[in-house]
Amino acid sequence: KQSPAPIHHLQINEFALIVMLHLHQFFCVHFPHSTRMQSLQVDSVQRWMEDLRHMTEVECMCVLQAKPIGVEEDSQQGELIVASGVGAGDHVARNNLQTLLRRALVVSTELGKMFQRLEKGRWQRVHSTAVRANCHVRSLVHEYSAARSTPPEMQKYEKSLLEKCMELTNITERCLHTDDEFFLKSMREAIHEILTDVSDSFSNMIDMALANEIRVLIKQIESSDSIHTIGSAISNLLSLTQDGPQLCSIIAKEGAVVALFKICRQDRFRDLYAHALRTVASICCVEEGINQLDKVDGILCLADILTDESSVEAARAEAAAVVAQITSPHHTSTQHLASFLESMHDIVTALIKLCESASCGEVFLLASAALANITFFDSMACEILLQLNAIQILLQACKDRQRVDTPYSKDQVVTILANLSVLEQCASEVLQEQGIERLLLLLGEKPSSTSPSEGAACERVQQKAAVTLARLSRDPDVAQTAIQLKAVPRLIELCRSPTERNNSDSVLVACLAALRRLAAGCPDSIEAADHQQLIKPRLVDSFLLCSNMEESFV
Repeated sequence: KQSPAPIHHLQINEFALIVMLHLHQFFCVHFPHSTRMQSLQVDSVQRWMEDLRHMTEVECMCVLQAKPIGVEEDSQQGELIVASGVGAGDHVARNNLQTLLRRALVVSTELGKMFQRLEKGRWQRVHSTAVRANCHVRSLVHEYSAARSTPPEMQKYEKSLLEKCMELTNITERCLHTDDEFFLKSMREAIHEILTDVSDSFSNMIDMALANEIRVLIKQIESSDSIHTIGSAISNLLSLTQDGPQLCSIIAKEGAVVALFKICRQDRFRDLYAHALRTVASICCVEEGINQLDKVDGILCLADILTDESSVEAARAEAAAVVAQITSPHHTSTQHLASFLESMHDIVTALIKLCESASCGEVFLLASAALANITFFDSMACEILLQLNAIQILLQACKDRQRVDTPYSKDQVVTILANLSVLEQCASEVLQEQGIERLLLLLGEKPSSTSPSEGAACERVQQKAAVTLARLSRDPDVAQTAIQLKAVPRLIELCRSPTERNNSDSVLVACLAALRRLAAGCPDSIEAADHQQLIKPRLVDSFLLCSNMEESFV
């Protein structure tokens, strides 16, 4: 490591920064209610720091990074975001993991900017960004090494990374002092190669550091008898899973799923079941998590919790969330589903009971989502649900706003109904429970906000309601009931009015199919003009006609 430069070699900028920071703290402590003074000080410091980016030398910034700036505990208003990019006070990370993630985000952002500026040939910006990235990396390595003993294999990456960062800073500085286009072109290629190496090395180092921290958390879960300690470790793991699938893969590979299921198999930790299972559900968004679950017979543990009447609702709801996650149609691997089939009857039975007894919308949503996914991959699940009187339970739930209160819940219900409707005996039960009326209400589902996700959920509800109606209308009694309840005018409106279907092509296709099914059984139910445009042509021609309609046509 380089020894700090003598004080007389430092740039005047460092002294100015220290003075400004102490002034800022002084005013915030002694004049906490002076809004104007606070605004003036913060704005001045921020403007000065922006100018500082293009005025400093590498040596000066590296020394400055190592200088701690003390802050009084009661002067939170005087805290600033300095070169590390991490906020002070409540925003400062309280553990190594969060500090590591925030630092990594700052470095990644700087490296991304550098790639962009290199392509544009903005050499002054390229160099200043290289300086900042170099400082951030050195600060990260220094802080992490001080907080935690670094594994030997990680030390190799650290040394190589620091050398490459310094090389990057030096080579970009050379480009500031020439206008030779041939030289700059050759340097651009060399810098791009070094920058790619830096990015790869930094990514590998961060992965190793995260894995090291994750191992510490998992060790706490496995070795501690304290509910508080285990709960805190689980909370940290859950927080990490929210940072993306790459981190979930690292967590899974380090054995987190195994450790969490050990907790879920011990009665003394029953209060932690829900928390542990929520973390498992998050980890299982990646294949590595599902594979780990399969290896430890996690499905049997889930079935035990779901069927245990003494389990609290929160634990059963989170177990349902894990089932929903591992049965998601988005997963490419289905190997784990073989063991799932062995416990499917018990799980399906427990899930429909949970739908019936759910105390709130979130619990119902998790249970119904799991059932919806299960009905996709095995027809036996549909038969089990019919035997368990699922149609009545689900349609009754739709009338209870405490359980079914969002388009997302309705999406799960209508998905299950659509998959059940392929069975012949489903039609009579839907009629008995006045399910056609419910399907027509679902055809009118509209978002209550401008949220894109809510709008998409409403589209799915409309589409699946139309699909269910089309399938059930094979039964003459269902078709007659639908016509009497004015299903045809509503379907025509959805076909002709793009705003009614939120401009969704999938809803249009489903409504055209439902219309044609009803017209096949009751031709007189559709007027001649509608028949000429929506029934008689090929489906693709009717689709093109309706998808190009202007709103004024209706």
